[in-house]
Amino acid sequence: MDIIDVEWGEGAPADRIGEILSQDKQHEIKGLLIVHNETATGVTSDIAAVRGAMDAAHHPALLYVDGVSSVGSIDFRMDEWKVDLAITGSQKGLMLPAGLGIVCASPKALAAREQAKCPRAFFDFGDMIWANATGYFPYTPSIPLLYGLRESLAIIAEQGLDNIFARHHRLADGVRAAVRAWGLKLCAKAPQWYSDTVSAIMIPDGTNAADVIDVAFRRYNLALGAGLGRLAGKLFRIGHLGDLNELMLLGALAGAEMAMRDVGIQLTPGAGVAAAQEHYRATAAPLAARPPAPASTDAQLPASGKPAPRATVRA
Repeated sequence: MDIIDVEWGEGAPADRIGEILSQDKQHEIKGLLIVHNETATGVTSDIAAVRGAMDAAHHPALLYVDGVSSVGSIDFRMDEWKVDLAITGSQKGLMLPAGLGIVCASPKALAAREQAKCPRAFFDFGDMIWANATGYFPYTPSIPLLYGLRESLAIIAEQGLDNIFARHHRLADGVRAAVRAWGLKLCAKAPQWYSDTVSAIMIPDGTNAADVIDVAFRRYNLALGAGLGRLAGKLFRIGHLGDLNELMLLGALAGAEMAMRDVGIQLTPGAGVAAAQEHYRATAAPLAARPPAPASTDAQLPASGKPAPRATVRA
């Protein structure tokens, strides 16, 4: 397996991918694996550009995409981008507890499995295809999560994916406004990589993000994400996807701001929260006109202010 290393904070380099595929004249590369939205760094890769590079190289490799924190949250187009295998989980954009792994395979990927020689220790498309045709699973499924998934999909259909994507972008922009007001930076190196589902926020040198996360949790009951690998202790993460609104994010920003001040990071109190508030106010949809109040019925009441008793006449 060959790994293309890039700077942490950057997305998948479509140009380099195209060059590598163009040089693979014998088509020894069988698959390309891309993380669409990388939660540890808050970076979104351009899958459409990767597909364009593959097509330009006329390479038949399968395109595999990790969409755990993108599917249902940001624009993902399996058919248009000719994704061969996509996987997501129940715990992000689908607004459920963790526990469901959801995979979608293209006809090309299903055909490739016939010649695949890799061992199947647990999940096998053949088993799933055979059992699903009869309305069952080959393994014991999580029935409560499947009922929850049905409701989540109904909520998504009711809101509309375009509206959900726009909401996530607006919420993310508010968090980014807060980060700028704090005088801090995101791990994502450039706006083209900014994620609309999670922001990884770098803290000043000489401080430890683990302390921010610890204080936020123990003092303010706020759970922030941590940095991983070489970014451990250098950043904390705020998620802004799923069943979320402005006030919920403002609470998270306020807690993060207080925790940072508690560990000695110099911030202007309220700066980040105020910046996010102003963004949300400026971008809020106009309110519909309030319906007129019903006409007063005071004139129909007797002097006592109580309705007069009604006489009942029975034949």
